[in-house]
Amino acid sequence: MATIAHRGVAGEETDARRGEETDRPAAPEAQTALRLSLQDRLLGLRDKMLANQDFQRFAGTFALTRPIARRRASKLFDLCAGFVYSQILLACVRLKLLDQLTGGPLSAAELSSRLPLPSDATVLLLDAAVSLQLLQRRSGSRYGLGPLGAALMGNPGVVAMIEHHAMLYGDLKDPVALLRGDVGAGQLAAYWPYAGNRKAANLSHEAIAPYTALMAASQPMISQQVLSTYSFRGHRCLLDIGGGDGSFIAEIAAQTPRLRCVLFDLPAVADQASERLRAVGLSSRAVAIGGSFLTDRLPDGADIVSLVRVIHDHDDADVMTLLRAIRRALPANGTLLIAEPISGVRGAEPIGDAYFAFYLLAMGSGRPRTFARIQEMLTEAGFADIASRPAAMPMLASVITARSRNSSVNLA
Repeated sequence: MATIAHRGVAGEETDARRGEETDRPAAPEAQTALRLSLQDRLLGLRDKMLANQDFQRFAGTFALTRPIARRRASKLFDLCAGFVYSQILLACVRLKLLDQLTGGPLSAAELSSRLPLPSDATVLLLDAAVSLQLLQRRSGSRYGLGPLGAALMGNPGVVAMIEHHAMLYGDLKDPVALLRGDVGAGQLAAYWPYAGNRKAANLSHEAIAPYTALMAASQPMISQQVLSTYSFRGHRCLLDIGGGDGSFIAEIAAQTPRLRCVLFDLPAVADQASERLRAVGLSSRAVAIGGSFLTDRLPDGADIVSLVRVIHDHDDADVMTLLRAIRRALPANGTLLIAEPISGVRGAEPIGDAYFAFYLLAMGSGRPRTFARIQEMLTEAGFADIASRPAAMPMLASVITARSRNSSVNLA
């Protein structure tokens, strides 16, 4: 009887387990299969086809598919070789090769004596630069600027970023370890010491000098994007938070003579900004104030606040602290303008979703955000009429504007 009873209990337990197994959700693979749409199935067939070596050989030789196959193969190779290309670019910048050619074409021998490099290494670099359209072959076996090289000479901010990327590449030497969080703060974290730093207001002039100079070099490109998208003429006072050495304010003030301007940044940065504003003759209508937006009250009196490449440097909690502080500082219907590269912009996806995503990961603070995510944060902070304004070069910056709601909004 005891045996029978034991078997009965065991049988009930077995049935119960079977029932539990029946009630359990399907395995992830099964759930995925159940959710596959027609598009998913078609894309799955495409993936199998493109991965098939026989199809690859056919596509590479068939007249109608050969151009497509070559383009995709070239793109795949560019992904593999991208680091090599970037190092060739860095060599051209560090040797000031492009600068040597601004006065006109030169021969390899002339360039070898100016760089200086051995003649064979000079030719190697010149031919590599030609292949990347940085240089172009000219008459008499000479070399001149190529279309990309000439464009680069007109963008000193890009040149500064190319030099700066040496630190980024060092931090990305083991991207898997970086993704897993197995590596500590790297060169970028030290270069941008304010990121996630509650004591950033105590940073010295020496600590802020490198990144302030880099931002100043690249600021004109962003200013042009903002000015081509938004007019400040309807405003009386601009508060530029995180304004660096004042380059952005100087550009805006030149276009709007009646606009008063206030720059708010870390004390050491604000000191540099004050010097610049005096140097460009703006002392009578522009002032730089030192402080930290994480711990100090923002200056009052502005009817428009600008955040130029600020919020993507910071994590969500700090961004919300900043947005709420701005809402308190603005009058009802005051304007907030945000300018920075954002995630998910059509045609500029690699910039936001690849470059800045990994740059900020290495930096240890912030993230690229979609317009939808920024919109959510602005709404939570008490802003309305949130709009994304088309910019000429969204890879450099997208421009978002919002208006502050009335003071009855809960900003806690």
